[in-house]
Amino acid sequence: MTLVRSGEPEEVMWQGRFVEVRRRGKWEYAGRPGGVRAAVILAIDNGHVILCEQYRVPLGRRCIELPAGLIGDGDDPDEPPEIAAARELEEETGYRAANVESLGEFWSSPGMLTESFTLVRATGLTRVGAGGGTESEDITVHRVALVGLEEFLAQRRAAGDAIDVRILLLLGRKLIEGS
Repeated sequence: MTLVRSGEPEEVMWQGRFVEVRRRGKWEYAGRPGGVRAAVILAIDNGHVILCEQYRVPLGRRCIELPAGLIGDGDDPDEPPEIAAARELEEETGYRAANVESLGEFWSSPGMLTESFTLVRATGLTRVGAGGGTESEDITVHRVALVGLEEFLAQRRAAGDAIDVRILLLLGRKLIEGS
């Protein structure tokens, strides 16, 4: 096995508008140009979680996800993750949060992607609009009881929807304890 050292030069093999492929030594990986990051929102409302459903081109089908969006996607490229999360939550779901708290930075698939996201918990939710995202997005908002989440996900899978891996954090304790 060849180890890749961090001091080896990085080569950009291909770059598009939203994705670039890089190589360091023999290791190839992808990321967003310019190190753009995302905020992923765990929006909890009185025993319910707010989820988004939207078509994802790479999957060729709709996907059930936590609300999320790019940090710095608005007017401020240096915006804090909590501000981006609050903006994206309202834009995508129509909910405004009284409290937004960063839970840390995480990497989606560190063996293949450089992309990271900041997980943000949003509480004290008030419905202020319909949500649905921007005009280029087609987001359906779901407010799902945590006690019925497994059944909801099974129904969505049976309907052909993909389930984003971040949904696992809602199932964590049950997966570990097996009940």
